Amino acid sequence: MAFVHLDVLCFYSLLICTAFSSVSSNAEIKVNPPQDFEIVDPGYLGYLCLQWQPPLFLDKFEECTVEYELKYRNIDSEDWKTIITKNLHYNDGFDLNKGVEAKIHTLLPPHCTNGSEVQSLWSEATYWKSPQGSQETKIQEMDCVYYNWEYLLCSWKPGLGVHFHTSYQLFYWYDGLDHATQCPDYIKVDGQNIGCRFPHLEASDYKDFYICVNGSSDSYPIRPSYFIFQLQNIVKPLPPDYLSLTVKNSEEVNLKWSMPQGPIPAKCFIYEIEFTEDDTTWVTTTVENEIRVARISNESQQLCFLVRSKVNIYCSDDGIWSEWSDEQCWKDLSEETRSLFSSRHILLTE
Repeated sequence: MAFVHLDVLCFYSLLICTAFSSVSSNAEIKVNPPQDFEIVDPGYLGYLCLQWQPPLFLDKFEECTVEYELKYRNIDSEDWKTIITKNLHYNDGFDLNKGVEAKIHTLLPPHCTNGSEVQSLWSEATYWKSPQGSQETKIQEMDCVYYNWEYLLCSWKPGLGVHFHTSYQLFYWYDGLDHATQCPDYIKVDGQNIGCRFPHLEASDYKDFYICVNGSSDSYPIRPSYFIFQLQNIVKPLPPDYLSLTVKNSEEVNLKWSMPQGPIPAKCFIYEIEFTEDDTTWVTTTVENEIRVARISNESQQLCFLVRSKVNIYCSDDGIWSEWSDEQCWKDLSEETRSLFSSRHILLTE
């Protein structure tokens, strides 16, 4: 019996030692956070570089593929952007009107750590543009339009209460430019810059476009303003041209127009049509440049329509409606055929 009791004690001792050995083994697997984590501003008006160095004592994990989990955001944002990377840097755009915060830690995969992922502590960094000037000195009502996908124009109003001699300057950058560039052609009112006509912007679509408007005054510092957008999302096309209206029978009307002139592909348009029959008006949209509508009455005395265009969701996330085309009306439906020989025309046939 004594030998049995001794064997039981040894068995429990062995279990306890094994458990503590396992805990100790897992507890020894640790990894340090990345070193020298910082947010660097290369002067691209909001396009920042987050960079770091490998953690200390990484040579203990030579057989492991070390990854880094990076989280970053503008300080007033509720949501973090998260990136998993093996690199030692990451670039992205930020709103420099606000501060930037980021954090990063090291990840070791399960096959290097007895089956469970090991994470280091977080390393954190922040970035702020040094504030200068009061909020009231910033420009107001910044408005940028990419006309017909060909030329960009931005305009603004001076800050509240600034002196008439305050000088504003606009700088812009996008991926493809070597450095931030100043506006070459300012729009002026009474000698003060209130807008910019941009030159041809080569290979600038579908990428972030960064703008800073700062200023100078003999009386006080001027607060700069920063903007980020993509050009295809602020395109304002020309209105459609060559409108035609055809009444083929007493029940149906065919409306047709030409695609707006310029570089925008036909597949990128959406059209809004406003059609009026006597005192009844309705509005519809289509991606085609032709539509058939049913007449309310075969005794109607007047048919009118006009069209405007916009870049559709297949080519942009947003856009700006063009101006309306000239309204085209047919008032005497008893005539069999009539054509207006101009850039816009109407045809009526029975």
